[in-house]
Amino acid sequence: MRKLIYAINITLDGCCDHTKVVGSDEMLQHYTQLLQEVDTQVFGRKTYQLMVPYWPDVAKNPSETQVSIDFARAFDATNRIVFSRSLHSAEDTKTRIARGNLPDEILKLKQESGKSILVGGVDIPSQLIQLGLVDEYRLVVQPILAGEGRRLLQGVSLPEKLRLKLVESKFFESGCVALRYSKP
Repeated sequence: MRKLIYAINITLDGCCDHTKVVGSDEMLQHYTQLLQEVDTQVFGRKTYQLMVPYWPDVAKNPSETQVSIDFARAFDATNRIVFSRSLHSAEDTKTRIARGNLPDEILKLKQESGKSILVGGVDIPSQLIQLGLVDEYRLVVQPILAGEGRRLLQGVSLPEKLRLKLVESKFFESGCVALRYSKP
């Protein structure tokens, strides 16, 4: 069965608002490696519209940095599934709009053959965490106190405390720490 991986950047105080965190070449390299482990990404509409068409356009732009181009190409190489009631069409042929039942769609995806599945954003992953469908968590904690902004799992009620096992940690020159957890 394919693994469902949730990856996100967060601040020390748990903020996961993309405007509160800082990107860098080492972060792009980290996420490029992660994208090479998956063949499908799952998003909600908001996250999808932040990523597409931005990254596919970067992949075609030779004036971008090589690190950005590498990330963009890895991003663009994956299939994308967007859960949305309001999005009528996708920007590209690698994207499918899903309107069905989230847990049913994810369970079906997990049973298909292929690499792992990556889920990003906040709303869709929060629902999947609440349902117990996320197999692995990849958090990059940034040395920032945001003070405000959307928090990870804000407003989510877990049926029970979820105990995770630290699988890997990686320290970046920027002071960021990448943490990889799995279900025991």
